[in-house]
Amino acid sequence: MSQLKLPTLDDIDVSGKKVLLRVDFNSPVGDNEELLDDSRIRAHVPTIKELLERGAAVVVVSHQGRPGESDFITLEPHAAKLSALLGQSVQFVEDVMGPEARRRIKNLKPGEVLLLDNVRFLAEENINAPPEVQEKTYLVRRLAKLFDYYVNDAFATAHRSQPSIVGFPMVLPSVMGRLMQKEVEALSKIFNPKVSPKVFVLGGGKVPDSLSIIENIVENKVADRILTTGLLSELFLVAKGIDLGESNMKFLEKKGILSLVPKARKLLLSGAPIDVPLDFVTVDEEGNVKVEPAYNVTGLIRDIGPATIRSYSELIKEAKVVVMRGPAGVMEDPRFRKGTKELVRAALESGAFTIFGGGHLTAVIEELGMKDRVGHISTGGGALLAFLSGKELPALKALEISARKFGLIKG
Repeated sequence: MSQLKLPTLDDIDVSGKKVLLRVDFNSPVGDNEELLDDSRIRAHVPTIKELLERGAAVVVVSHQGRPGESDFITLEPHAAKLSALLGQSVQFVEDVMGPEARRRIKNLKPGEVLLLDNVRFLAEENINAPPEVQEKTYLVRRLAKLFDYYVNDAFATAHRSQPSIVGFPMVLPSVMGRLMQKEVEALSKIFNPKVSPKVFVLGGGKVPDSLSIIENIVENKVADRILTTGLLSELFLVAKGIDLGESNMKFLEKKGILSLVPKARKLLLSGAPIDVPLDFVTVDEEGNVKVEPAYNVTGLIRDIGPATIRSYSELIKEAKVVVMRGPAGVMEDPRFRKGTKELVRAALESGAFTIFGGGHLTAVIEELGMKDRVGHISTGGGALLAFLSGKELPALKALEISARKFGLIKG
C-alpha cells in the first residue's frame, strides 16, 4: 500500500454537488432472485447517509454476480433493500449509461439517491485494463461529465482495474468513502513498524494463497509469529519431514498441495517465524474422534488439538496486532469447531488490534458474542488477499493519481 494518505470525504465539499459513488452490493441470491444477505449493502449505509446529510445528490453504481452465473441479476431488489436501510426512497433505473440513465442523473436533486442498474451488464466493465485505458471507455466518457466528484467505497473490488473503479478517478476529483477508509486505515496497521509484536494466524483451504501471504510478510519482515493451522500447517509439517499418515498424505496429494513443499521448505530454511501444530483432532475410518500428536498421526486431520490451542493462545496473548484468515479446522462439523473458536476468543481477549478475513471467522465472532471487541472485519476477499500478498491495489493507485491530479493530497 502506498504511504500516501489518500483523500477522504473530509477533503471535499459535496453540498449541492452530484456524487458518483462506487459500492459493492454484490450479495448472495436465492432461487427467486431474492437477496439472502444484506450485509454488504448495510456496510455502505454510513457513507451514503453522510453524503445525503451533507447535501449531495448521490448516484450509486455497483455490480452483482458475473455474466452467465445464476446471481447475475438486476439491482432492483438492492434498491428496495437500500430504501429500507436508509429510511428514504431510493430511485432505480433499468439503465447504466444510456439516455434514460443520463436523464435521471441530470434531474436528481440534493438529498436524493439513484441506483443505476448492474454495471456488469456493460461489456466494458468486465475487462481489466490500466486507468489511462479505462478513462476512455464509453461508461466513463458518458457519465463523468454529469458529476462533480467520484467516491470509491468498494474495498472488496480494489484489486480489480475496471472502468467503474479506476476510470472515473482519472477525470474526476476522487476520494475514499467511509468503508474504504476504514479498511485502508485498519490494514495499514499491518505494515506499521511501530506496532508490534504482530501475530498472523493463517488457515483455511486456500493453501497457495496463504503461502503467497507468508512469502510477502516474511520478505517485508512484518510478522513476529506466523501460526499455521488447517491444510497450511500440514504442508509445513510435511516440509519438516513429518509423516502425517497415509490418509492425510493422499488427501494432500489429491489437492495438489504436496507440489508446494519446496516453497514451504525454503521459507522454513530462511528462518521464517513459522509455527506448526503440536497435535491434531483426527477421525478414523470407523468415525472415532481422538487427539493425536502431530508426529504420530493415524487418523484424518480435522482440527488443531488442545496443546496447540494452548500454545498458540499464549503467543496471541502477547500480540499488539493479530491478523486471522481462514478456519483452523473443518468447522462445518460441530466436532471440529473448537480450534477456530478458541483462537478467535484468544485474539479478542488479548487486547490486540484484531483484523479478521471475514467468512467463517465472522460467524464464530457472532457465536462468541464478542463483536464489540473486534478491531476490524475486512469486507474484501480478493482485495484483502492481494493486499496481504504485497500486490498493488489498482483502486487505491487510481485514487492516488487522482489526488495528485486534482490537488486533494493531504499533508
